[in-house]
Amino acid sequence: MTSDTSPGLLSTRLGYLLKHAHLRYAEESGRALAPLGLDGRELAVLAVLAADVPLSQQEAAGRLGVDRTTMVALVDTLEAKGLVDRRRSPADRRKNIVQLTDQGGDLLHRAERVRRDTDRRFLAALPTAQADALLTALRTLTGQNAGPDTGPEAGPNTGQTP
Repeated sequence: MTSDTSPGLLSTRLGYLLKHAHLRYAEESGRALAPLGLDGRELAVLAVLAADVPLSQQEAAGRLGVDRTTMVALVDTLEAKGLVDRRRSPADRRKNIVQLTDQGGDLLHRAERVRRDTDRRFLAALPTAQADALLTALRTLTGQNAGPDTGPEAGPNTGQTP
């Protein structure tokens, strides 16, 4: 092993830090969502499908940045759990419209509370201003515009001081 790959040098590399922060967050959120019978990808699908406008599988896949095959598998799983319904679009019979069931909407509401709590715990080691700056920086780097998850009720440390 060369000195270039020593832990000290790796801890200065953006890719290494992002990867390990993501792995740690994924593990924590997976544990938190498990009692609800969901994983992070399924929660993301439910959140996207909660849009005011009904979405086709293809449109939802585009918003999530997943391929068609992955989207079909996710919708199949959520449909088997009774969380979404799939039906043909009246405007274009080649498209499937996917919508939350009442059970899916209820579970989404509970899972979003769990997600927000997990976010707060994950970022609790940072002062509120740094946690907010991190989220802002990540939104900028990923090209995300301010949206519904950027309001005060969605913030990682809202009402809490680490």
